[in-house]
Amino acid sequence: MAAAMPLALVVLLLLGPGGPALAEPPRDSLREELVITPLPSGDVAATFQFRIRWDSELQREGVSHYRLFPKALGQLISKYSLRELHLSFTQGFWRTRYWGPPFLQASSGAELWVWFQDTVTDVDKSWKELSNVLSGIFCASLNFIDSTNTVTPTASFKPLGLANDTDHYFLRYAVLPREVVCTENLTPWKKLLPCSSKAGLSVLLKADRLFHTRYHSQAVHIRPICRNARCTSISWELRQTLSVVFDAFITGQGKKDWSLFRMFSRTLTEPCPLASESRVYVDITNYSQDNETVEVNPPPTITYEDVILGTRRTYAVYDLLDTAMINNSRNLNLQLKWKKPPENGYIHYQPAQDRLQPHLLEMLIQLPANSVTKVSIQFERALLKWTEYTPDPNHGFYISPSVLSALVPSVVAAKPVDWEGSPLFNTLFPVSDGSSYFVRLYTEPLLVNLPTPDFSMPYNVICLTCTVVAVCYGSFYNLLTRTFHIEEPSTGGLAKRLANLIRRARGVPPL
Repeated sequence: MAAAMPLALVVLLLLGPGGPALAEPPRDSLREELVITPLPSGDVAATFQFRIRWDSELQREGVSHYRLFPKALGQLISKYSLRELHLSFTQGFWRTRYWGPPFLQASSGAELWVWFQDTVTDVDKSWKELSNVLSGIFCASLNFIDSTNTVTPTASFKPLGLANDTDHYFLRYAVLPREVVCTENLTPWKKLLPCSSKAGLSVLLKADRLFHTRYHSQAVHIRPICRNARCTSISWELRQTLSVVFDAFITGQGKKDWSLFRMFSRTLTEPCPLASESRVYVDITNYSQDNETVEVNPPPTITYEDVILGTRRTYAVYDLLDTAMINNSRNLNLQLKWKKPPENGYIHYQPAQDRLQPHLLEMLIQLPANSVTKVSIQFERALLKWTEYTPDPNHGFYISPSVLSALVPSVVAAKPVDWEGSPLFNTLFPVSDGSSYFVRLYTEPLLVNLPTPDFSMPYNVICLTCTVVAVCYGSFYNLLTRTFHIEEPSTGGLAKRLANLIRRARGVPPL
């Protein structure tokens, strides 16, 4: 017993007189949210946002311990005296005409714009070093940013956080439109999250699903914000956002039901233990243009209404920190269902299989009188195999004509017709009820010019190769198959005999 007392005293001394209850509360917090928005085109947009707020002045305090805020980004703020940093990687283009306005739009490729503190003496040098460091952190080609693609805007890209002045000398902006976004950029982005992809909303960040979308944009935004209402001190805010648009036609669903598992191949099991708020918002606003309503399952316990981008929206709210939200199987799979299908159309699309079957698009629509309907289809050109080209590839390739089948209202009521006694041309028209008649129209074939290789080069190569082979092979074959004979020199020919006859006639000795 006497030997155990010194150890107990040491433990009490380490805990202190107040015990562990007097531990300093954390100065940082994490909030995460997912917004699911059914789009008018039938697609579904999913927007993730992870916000870390840190009550610390990184450039004044000697920070050595990082809890939620990524250490790599915190050291960048201190070393390069950053005021704001905004970095995004985007694959695709946001179709505002069909999807509506986005929450946060970004340029295609890689985009970086930074505000430096006014204490920086050489902004260009800091900008170059910062882009190289970010290139290593996010495994991107940001090291190609130099003076040839860097600008200093004077009217755009104002500071989004606290700003004492707006001297644009300390602003730098660059974009790399050819940057390809892939898993190598997503993996380091996920590692910056406190729970990585182990718990919370980040478990849905599955690379093979996120990149199988029509639009993918991930971003990192760092800015200073006010810590209190009087703004006597500042805090640092890190926002990591990710927006994707799932294509209804690629998944073969059309405008039908959705679910978390169908979109992400995963479901929500538990919140991030480090998060103070973890919620999922589902847009259930009525669409007045086609009189549709989206309902979700399980039914939400609370809803949220607000004016978002100039439109009043209604959201179903799911709080993952609510223990009753996660069922006994620790599985939350939100399902979106169209309560009322559209009345003026059902779209059927069958995607093509390469060299097996063509595309098929069928639309059932009701057109008002004196109206113009325009249907546009996006496509990408591709190179064919050289054996698949027609004998006249420069002429182009034909696309089959479209077929329009319609019931046209009749202006004259039809009477019953005796088909046997009527003229033969009456049998060419399909039977109708008299109020409308059926017509089938065909459009012209479409001629498309595809990239065509220069077929004269293979011809020239073939001719040159055949010539070289023929000459070389013929020479070697002649040398290998020829028979050589040794000929003895003759005593004289006909010319010599004639000369001797002439010399003999003249009395000259013969040769």
